[in-house]
Amino acid sequence: MINARINITKLLFKYTPIILLFSSILNEIDFNNLGLKYFSFNFSYILIFYYSLRRSESLGYTYIFIAGLFNDVMNGIPMGTSSLSFLLICAATSYLRNITLRPNMIKDWIFFLITISFLNFISFIVLMLIFKQELDHFDQIINITWTFLLYLVFSYLFNIYDNILLGKLNVR
Repeated sequence: MINARINITKLLFKYTPIILLFSSILNEIDFNNLGLKYFSFNFSYILIFYYSLRRSESLGYTYIFIAGLFNDVMNGIPMGTSSLSFLLICAATSYLRNITLRPNMIKDWIFFLITISFLNFISFIVLMLIFKQELDHFDQIINITWTFLLYLVFSYLFNIYDNILLGKLNVR
């Protein structure tokens, strides 16, 4: 009985980031579409950055790519745009993980700002110059700012979740 609970907890721990990623992409309550004029953030970027950096085995590249395709369909943007952005986040976190000797939240936070700024620049180039879609620069700046600021909050919550669950997994 105890062994079955530990196995269920391990499965939950393993697949929670993937469940969160797909549910944030496929939900009807999107913070970007709530009608709040000066509040929008990209939860998918936060989730992928955090879990690719802290637990790289928790999100597979295939799941991330498929989640990007679903995101493109849900938002009506050209196929592959979000997948490219999501995989570039993985590449950035892989680079940061390899050059970092001691993890530091503030350095990760600054690197996250650089990463999402670069991603939005690439998305801007792809969507405006190649696909000729209209983008509002002010909305992009608001999205980057809130995503950057909320990274600290969500990383703190994810860290608490990981510590609580890891603590339960280590107890026999």
